[in-house]
Amino acid sequence: MADIAAADLFARHYRDIYRFLARMTGRRDLADDLSQEVFLHAVRALDSGVGAVRHERGWIFSIARHLLTDHHRREQRRPVAAPPVAESAVGAGQELALELADALGRLPEADREVFLLKEMGGLSYEQIAETCGCTAESVHARLYRTRLALRAMLSV
Repeated sequence: MADIAAADLFARHYRDIYRFLARMTGRRDLADDLSQEVFLHAVRALDSGVGAVRHERGWIFSIARHLLTDHHRREQRRPVAAPPVAESAVGAGQELALELADALGRLPEADREVFLLKEMGGLSYEQIAETCGCTAESVHARLYRTRLALRAMLSV
C-alpha cells in the first residue's frame, strides 16, 4: 500500500478510532497505543492483498474491536481503576462529560460498544451488526435499551 494511501486512511479514521477506544478503555494512553496498532494492522492487511474493502469505516472499527478484545483477554486478571479526578479540577462544562463517562462506564461492555460504534463511529446498524457478529435487529434493540439506561442514569 502506498504511503499516501496509508496516510489518507489514517487521516480519515484516526480521530474516531481513538475516541472509540478511549471511551471503551477509559485510558487515553492505552487508546493511543491501540489506535496506532489498528492502523498498523490495516496497512499490513492491505499490503498483503486483502483487496477491496466493502465498508472501509466498518472494517477499521472491526479491527479496533478485535484488538480491544485481545487486550482485554491479556489484561483480564489485572483490572485497572480509573484515576480519581479532583473535584476542583472539574469545571461546570466538564461535569456533564464526567457524568456521561461514568454512565458509559457502568454500562455492560457490549452495550457500551454498540452505543459508541453508532454515536462516535457513525456506523450504520448493518455495519455494527457485521462488526459485532449479530443482527441489525439486535443492534437496534440494544441501542434502544442503552439509550434508555443512559437517560435514566443521567436523569435527562
